[in-house]
Amino acid sequence: MTRSSFQPRHTLAPAFLRMLCTLGLLLALTCTAHAQELNARVIINRSQVSNTKGSVFDALEEKIKQFLNERAWTNLKFRENERIQCSFNINVTAWSESDNSFKATLIVASSRPVYNSSYTSTVWNSNDKDFNFNFQEFDQLEWRPDQVDNNLTAMLAYWAYMIIGLDLDTFSPMGGTEVLRVAQQIVNDAENLGFSGWKAFDDNKNRYAIVNDYLDGAMEKFRQLQYKYYREGLDAMADNTEGGRAAIAEAIGLLNQAHEDKSLSQLPQLFTDFKKEELASIFHGQGSSKEREDLYDILFKLNPAQSTTWEKIKN
Repeated sequence: MTRSSFQPRHTLAPAFLRMLCTLGLLLALTCTAHAQELNARVIINRSQVSNTKGSVFDALEEKIKQFLNERAWTNLKFRENERIQCSFNINVTAWSESDNSFKATLIVASSRPVYNSSYTSTVWNSNDKDFNFNFQEFDQLEWRPDQVDNNLTAMLAYWAYMIIGLDLDTFSPMGGTEVLRVAQQIVNDAENLGFSGWKAFDDNKNRYAIVNDYLDGAMEKFRQLQYKYYREGLDAMADNTEGGRAAIAEAIGLLNQAHEDKSLSQLPQLFTDFKKEELASIFHGQGSSKEREDLYDILFKLNPAQSTTWEKIKN
């Protein structure tokens, strides 16, 4: 990681500000003038759809950008340079002009800056395989949390709250709980819309499974690792490289405990999927051989499919 001057989010201590989340400074769910939390990049890929009406897709991309970026999702105040960097890459696999239906998948990702560094670290990256909806060129995307009746806006709002809640978790211990509960409520309200991705037990990586695992008491260690990994680990490395690395190793221990407490949860595997290269970079050739071996054993148990990357840690 390169080092440069990075000012942590907000003028007060980040951990204190994130802790405010849990004290009820949340959820002004209507748009205000200058408190937007997200800086979302939206890309619509329609290469798999032939004979498309380009204006529909252009309108869809622009409306989604506006929906995500011009809305205050909570009453936390974010300055322009503090907004959460995230991306929504929507791959349309089918479109019907007759009923305005879209079949698509979404790769949603978010990141946060590392203190006193030019480095940004991924906080979330996953593939929502059921990103299906209806949309017409002149539709207006509106969000009313008390009336969840549109699958596109429900999915976008769900991921907006997930991104914000996960980001808050990295700045204070379990600081995103109240925001994540809003995402959970969207799941409950959207279940009857008739679209995939909202129902329990349909898929252990769908929207229902992700947020319910996050808020499950059995996965508390997974929530705790977020603060340990980012705030006590990555953010500390500029001033204390060994101490920061030790905190990240402790975070992986929490990841292992979370897996043992709820072995069917896919969150540990998802986390190691998008963190694999970062972990290999942090621990390659660092610490004692036993420490690296222990870390390898945990990561291999959690995600054997990434064994080639874990081998870099051992060596």
